Amino acid sequence: MTPSSLASHLLGAAKPSDPPAGPRWLSLLEAAAASLIVAGHNVWRLVPNEVPILAVLGLVSFRLRNGGWRAMGFGRPKSWGRTLLYGLAAAIALQSISQFVTDPLLKPFLHYSSEANPFKGVAALPVALQWLALVWSFAAFGEEIGYRGYLLNRTADTGGGGRLALTAALVWTSAMFGLGHWYQGPAGVGSTAVDGLVLGAAYLLSGRNLWVAILAHGISDTFAVVVVALGWAN
Repeated sequence: MTPSSLASHLLGAAKPSDPPAGPRWLSLLEAAAASLIVAGHNVWRLVPNEVPILAVLGLVSFRLRNGGWRAMGFGRPKSWGRTLLYGLAAAIALQSISQFVTDPLLKPFLHYSSEANPFKGVAALPVALQWLALVWSFAAFGEEIGYRGYLLNRTADTGGGGRLALTAALVWTSAMFGLGHWYQGPAGVGSTAVDGLVLGAAYLLSGRNLWVAILAHGISDTFAVVVVALGWAN
């Protein structure tokens, strides 16, 4: 099953997004600009890091065009317990797919760069704590607001916000998420693109609850930091 068909199957249970706020051409312009910013930093090195840029653009865009951040999934969930459970389940899926599916399939054919594991020196407690702060601020909140909250929704708005548009947006955003990890080498790009599919699917299947994606991302990366800090990583 291809990523596109898998995404389409998963989204069969997901509700369509709300009608796009504003003209589709404006959503297309935002999605295209955001994608160019991702490539501009990670591939061409022409712009600063894309994560804070996309996060700020997303927050401003949804405030102005949608009336608030609830539209991207930043409202108070109906159940924090269920949200945490969904986030934990998605984090387990992220780690399991990476360990038992993605890495075994990619490593024989593609390589990771020497920078693929950024958690260096985390055996020292102060360094580990610094990484955990970065994981939750930059990665969990920053990347999920920028990629899932902003880019995925604006890409889906371009196609009208229906299930087909959401499927295409999920695949495109996941590809951009992989491109956002260009420094990790070809295997890292492929691996994080699959991570993007998991995070995006968790976000959409939870009714576009952005907290689920944030928790999944943060818990997964926290696990990675702890594993390295304890010397369990190979």
